[in-house]
Amino acid sequence: MQRKWWTLLAVTVATFMLLLDITVVNVALPSIRSSLHASFGDLQWVVDAYSLTLAALVLTAGSLADRFGRRRVFEIGLGIFSLASLLCALAPDPTFLNLSRALQGVGGAIMFAVSLALVAQEFPAGRERGTAMGIYGASIGVAVAVGPLVGGALTDGLGWESIFLINVPIGIAAIAISRLRLRETRDPDAGRVDWPGVATFTAALFMLVLALVRGNDEGWGSPLIVSLLAGSGVLIAAFLAIESRVAAPMLPLGLFRRPAFTGVQLSAFAVSASIFALFLYVTLYLQNYLGYSPFQAGLRYLPITIVSFFFAPLAGALLSRVPARLMLGGSLAVIGGGLLLMTGVEAGDGWTAMLAGLLVVGAGVGFLNPVVADVALSVVPKERSGMAAGINDTFRQVGVAVGVAVWGAVFVGRGAEKVSELAAGTPAASGDHPRQLVEAASSGALPQALAQVPPGVRGAVGSAAREGFLAGFNDVLTLGALVAFAGAVAAFALVRERDIERGEESAGEVSAPAPYADAAASAPTLTPSR
Repeated sequence: MQRKWWTLLAVTVATFMLLLDITVVNVALPSIRSSLHASFGDLQWVVDAYSLTLAALVLTAGSLADRFGRRRVFEIGLGIFSLASLLCALAPDPTFLNLSRALQGVGGAIMFAVSLALVAQEFPAGRERGTAMGIYGASIGVAVAVGPLVGGALTDGLGWESIFLINVPIGIAAIAISRLRLRETRDPDAGRVDWPGVATFTAALFMLVLALVRGNDEGWGSPLIVSLLAGSGVLIAAFLAIESRVAAPMLPLGLFRRPAFTGVQLSAFAVSASIFALFLYVTLYLQNYLGYSPFQAGLRYLPITIVSFFFAPLAGALLSRVPARLMLGGSLAVIGGGLLLMTGVEAGDGWTAMLAGLLVVGAGVGFLNPVVADVALSVVPKERSGMAAGINDTFRQVGVAVGVAVWGAVFVGRGAEKVSELAAGTPAASGDHPRQLVEAASSGALPQALAQVPPGVRGAVGSAAREGFLAGFNDVLTLGALVAFAGAVAAFALVRERDIERGEESAGEVSAPAPYADAAASAPTLTPSR
């Protein structure tokens, strides 16, 4: 087998593994809560600790890969990820688990940042890269969609610890393939690591997510939350100031002068902040509201699995034929439409009430991922592919981290309002009780919470808690749809073919690329890349 296919295999396996760990964890959260006595906030951090460190460090990892060697840094990331997975499986309490998940994010950041750069160095721009991106995109779509099924089967059969243990042998195998079959490349002009930028960006993102997660508990006007939000804003401003002045910035702001570059980053953020972040709450609905086991909940994700698997290769085949903005904007609009179809869930509905929406979302996700991956690399010079991949992955993971936190705040806040309304006149309507009931319903602890309620009103309070869950759930689905639609508008408005590298003759450069019509009229061997 040719080296380029070994490279694609190693990258696909590694990417599949780290993305699988996002969705695999979702269906195991109720089991983790029961085993480790975790709170609703702890469950959010199981997802966000991973996404936060991944988002904060992926840009630096891309720069390190360009400087010290992409294969070497890729292997280091695989090693860290595998070790952290073992620590997650051995976690005795939620704090240890979340710290291990943060370490997992460090390894994931390295793997994610380097993966697309490794593919780009082996597959020239054009039809071949489109095929590779189709396969890569299919792995993303399948990982996101099949994760709940795999996680459910492992959790039911072997316990939640197994969802982490399975990464260890896979990681070792990927390291072996990388060591034996991949070639080493680097950017000879790579500069120093921008540590001030890393520090300010990481601190700003952490403070923002912490404020969003703790806002309902502490009160949105409390000194702690106000200080965290203000501090995050100040640090973001400091980060932008540093990036505009440092010689080798981790986020070159000049790249955003190219509208297509900005458009593809906003597209990546939109899909992650909408459906990817919402998978957590869909899973909580399936397991803790409808009462499905982890494996049964995973089966309900099969529609997304099948549809995503079909549409990702189709998108890869169309990359060289259809304008990128149509594919990006259209896919996000489809995702938004699917999320709207999933709203309106009522008490007494089964999971099939969301089936049409799940099918539509699966089509949009499957179609979008390879396009985002290809355009993210095709709007920058090839030698900066590590940084380009890092920037795109940062926007993806910031979308997940911020999305999970924002939807959690909206979900609990809206649900608490509904509980207060329906449980008026009972002790459950006062103080923190409405919020605690919604959190109990979402984390699978509602029976224990109701045991503390006077028997005479227990039924009414339980009904109010479940209605509160549905109110919050429907609201976050609706808001997620609006985020996807906003991403579609940004893609249509900003992504232009003149900003995208066209063919094999221009690999490694993006200066003055030919317009789409001119490229399409050129020789058949010089097919345009999307």
